Amino acid sequence: MRVFAISDLHLSVNNPKPMNIFGPVWDNYLDAIEESWKENVRDDDIVLIAGDLSWAMTLEDAKSDIAYLNRFNGHKVLIRGNHDYWWKSITAVRAALPEKTYAVQNDAVKIGNVVICGSRLWTTPEPNKEQTPENKKIYDREVLRLAMSLDAAKKLMTEGDFLVVMTHYPPFNSTFRPSAYTEVISRYAPAAVVYGHLHGKGSRATAEVTLDGVRYCLTSCDLVGNKLVPILV
Repeated sequence: MRVFAISDLHLSVNNPKPMNIFGPVWDNYLDAIEESWKENVRDDDIVLIAGDLSWAMTLEDAKSDIAYLNRFNGHKVLIRGNHDYWWKSITAVRAALPEKTYAVQNDAVKIGNVVICGSRLWTTPEPNKEQTPENKKIYDREVLRLAMSLDAAKKLMTEGDFLVVMTHYPPFNSTFRPSAYTEVISRYAPAAVVYGHLHGKGSRATAEVTLDGVRYCLTSCDLVGNKLVPILV
């Protein structure tokens, strides 16, 4: 069983929204992702989708985008992104998912010998830039939710298992220095952390960063060449 990851697909099967308005990197990007998926993923593998799956505003409209993923091999594990407005009730989301597709929200799931946990997170404070009270409130809340998900994962772990943490927002700021998020993550020593959210040439598009011995992998499709990122292979 191997693990791959990709994020920020921004699907819109029911109401097509051309992504190449954001630049040529989005030209035929789904074709490239499909090719990478078909070349690499076997039916017993896992593909992590680290947020921003769909432009849909309602769960009903998102079902066609979820069905699109269901065409491909592997177990799929989803986490909510900042543009996943269709994702409101986790109970309703899970009820709408097909077999072998899972949603993680401040908790964990175990597939074979891999335990996946995670939370959406929030923007990490930049140096010398004061947080607004509202941003600090959300940031502090997300630190607690991340810890909750890691605690849930710990309860599922047995000897020989691999732990992978999935977030949408990067768990650090543009300096890649440790944050409250990474301090929590380091206590559990996961095999890897995957995240997305970042887009465009101006982004801190470092494919892989290691902090405190933990490997952090960027998965935003436009910044990883529209190919699945190998996490555990």
